[in-house]
Amino acid sequence: MSKPVISVLALGGALLMAGSHAAIAEGCLFEPQGEGRVAEIIDGRSFRLTDGREIRLAGIETAADEGTRANRTAALSALIGDHDVTLLAPDDTPDRYGRQTAIVILGSTETPVQALLLRQGNALVSTEIVDKDCAADLGRAEAEARQAKRGVWADPSVIKNAESSDDILSGIGRFVVVEGIVLSVRQSGATTYLNFGRNWTRGFAATIPRRTMPALESAGIAVKSLEKRRIRVRGFIEARVGPRIDVLRVGQIEIVGDN
Repeated sequence: MSKPVISVLALGGALLMAGSHAAIAEGCLFEPQGEGRVAEIIDGRSFRLTDGREIRLAGIETAADEGTRANRTAALSALIGDHDVTLLAPDDTPDRYGRQTAIVILGSTETPVQALLLRQGNALVSTEIVDKDCAADLGRAEAEARQAKRGVWADPSVIKNAESSDDILSGIGRFVVVEGIVLSVRQSGATTYLNFGRNWTRGFAATIPRRTMPALESAGIAVKSLEKRRIRVRGFIEARVGPRIDVLRVGQIEIVGDN
């Protein structure tokens, strides 16, 4: 199914340049799945329409820190509060909480809200969007904020040090970005472990199930070659003696550079 062609207008020039709007929007144009007027902002990535539907912004997560929660909610409110929006997604199937997940376009500007939040530094790219063009566009928006140290990126601790297991464990159940050098790559049964700590059981590790390996290989990521390289891993922290992130999608691994 082809993506619809939608023209993209500049948003007053204050946040983004017109050319950047086009680059961001083109990759994330899925089929229209309804529209409505925003009645209530629930948090930094979800809101309710006047018809009662609860909408969750696809493709982004919020940082694990609690201190800027109010700021993120305010940022979303400033962008879309009491505005008309259009919902774009491959389908309108609600998630298990009854929310409709979508790329959200401002009715007056045809600008993806996700791109604006990411460029402001008020969100992190999640890994749920499998469309390569859309994922790449969102990644570029986040990278711009990170390089400019905007929003959450002004605090260097938003990227967790892979050697600081206790700090990572404090984010259990939350979405985090962890960076460090992979000390070893080991396989046990159907799982491959990227070990960042010298103590394999207590140090941070990214776990890759066998079913994820073909996608990584198709994306040009040879898992064994990650040994001794600096990478970022993003995802939800679990505790299995030491902190773990399960790598289920290609976008969870970003190669930063060599040691």
